Amino acid sequence: MQFSGKQLWMSAKDYLIIVFAIVLYGFGFSAFILPEKVVIGGVTGLGTLAYFLTGKVYMIGLTQYGVNLLLLAFAWRIVGKQFVIKTIFGATVITLVMLVVPELFTEPLVPGQPFMSVCFGAIIVGISLGLVFTHNGSTGGTDIVAAMTSKKTNVSVGRTMLYVDFCIISSSYLISHDITTVLYGFVVLIIASYMVDLIINTNRQAVQFTIVSPKWERIATAINHHARRGVTVIDGMGWYTKHPIKILLIVCRKIESVTIFRIVKSIDPGAFITQGNVNGVYGQGFDQLKVKKDLRLEQQLDQEACQSAAEEMGHS
Repeated sequence: MQFSGKQLWMSAKDYLIIVFAIVLYGFGFSAFILPEKVVIGGVTGLGTLAYFLTGKVYMIGLTQYGVNLLLLAFAWRIVGKQFVIKTIFGATVITLVMLVVPELFTEPLVPGQPFMSVCFGAIIVGISLGLVFTHNGSTGGTDIVAAMTSKKTNVSVGRTMLYVDFCIISSSYLISHDITTVLYGFVVLIIASYMVDLIINTNRQAVQFTIVSPKWERIATAINHHARRGVTVIDGMGWYTKHPIKILLIVCRKIESVTIFRIVKSIDPGAFITQGNVNGVYGQGFDQLKVKKDLRLEQQLDQEACQSAAEEMGHS
């Protein structure tokens, strides 16, 4: 298989960012969360439990790697070879980080401020995991459990990870007997999950423009050429003037909206523009539709199409 220079660079870039994100994850966890004796979700939480039981900080990294290898052994045939290879890479890097970084922070980085430390650590952890996921990486742990569950059942990935993390955090009470640290663990779970969603969805946020202008042809052409976005022209009528008008409909990434505004202002500063947020944009130039096919529905639609074609032939 031939790989272009651009493909190799994109792949190397992904792995570099994954390594950076995992190191950032190790810093956020080790400097702000672990010194406060808080257990978080995932295999990092299991490693933290092992550390609290043994008093050996290296047990965090060793437990992570051992659990990941065990899960991957079960998941090999279910989740596929590519997922396993990426997970082994991520799990190895995060294990090495967890063997080194926690040793550097024996005391809280912000003494006497446990809640602030936990919140700040959760933000860093969430951003780190979001970067890993957006660059097609995986750190293992609950990712593997969720992937296996989604392959075999109708339970969503997010719900599976939430259930597993809830059990891990709750079990920390059996060791610490301190409800405060358990609640802090749930704070980390909520904030980190929110930050992961924020990072993942930032590049996917889209907006929809409707533009009314007598210079609609120039605006549409400029958007095609300079913003590299498609434009749909809709016939309408201004009911106040009773004159026919052309309405431009444009869907673009949120980060591209400024470009659209600049184009319109340069051509017609008096154009009528509305902008609205769009939840979910799929198709050419946007995300791919990833819902599973309903085979029964597909067969039914095929039968209806064949029946309709037969009826048309009969009428002709």
